[in-house]
Amino acid sequence: MAFGRLERTQGSQPMSDINMTPLVDVMLVLVVIFIITAPLLASSIRLELPAADAARPTDAPRFVTVALDAQGRLFLDDRPVGPAELAEKLAESARRSPDTEVQLRADQAVPYGRIVEVMGAAQKAGLNRIGFVAEPRTP
Repeated sequence: MAFGRLERTQGSQPMSDINMTPLVDVMLVLVVIFIITAPLLASSIRLELPAADAARPTDAPRFVTVALDAQGRLFLDDRPVGPAELAEKLAESARRSPDTEVQLRADQAVPYGRIVEVMGAAQKAGLNRIGFVAEPRTP
C-alpha cells in the first residue's frame, strides 16, 4: 500500500474539431424559410383592377402550314391552293396577326428554288417568321 499520491486518471482532452452538423441544420432551416417567404414578398400589393372590354388575354401565337408535295403542288392548312391564292391567304393572315408563323413542310424531292418562291411569297405578304418542319431520323 502506497502512501502519498493518488493515481489520477487523464481527463478528457479538448476537442479541436468543429461539429458542422448544427451549422448545416440551421442553414437548411433558413433556406426553407426563405423559399417559403420569397413568393409572398413579390405579391404583397393587393389591387382591385378595373374591367375593360379591350383588356382581353392575348391568344397564343398563330401559325399557318404551307406544304409542298413531291409534284410541287401547294397546300395551305391541308387545302390545295394556287400560287396567287396562297399569296392572298398569307396576306390576309398577316393583316389579322403580323406575328403569324409560317410552318413550311416540303418534300425532299422539291427543288430549292420552289421553296424559296414560297418563302418570298410569305415575306412579301408580311410574314417574317418561317419555320421548317422536318421528321426526326429513326435509328
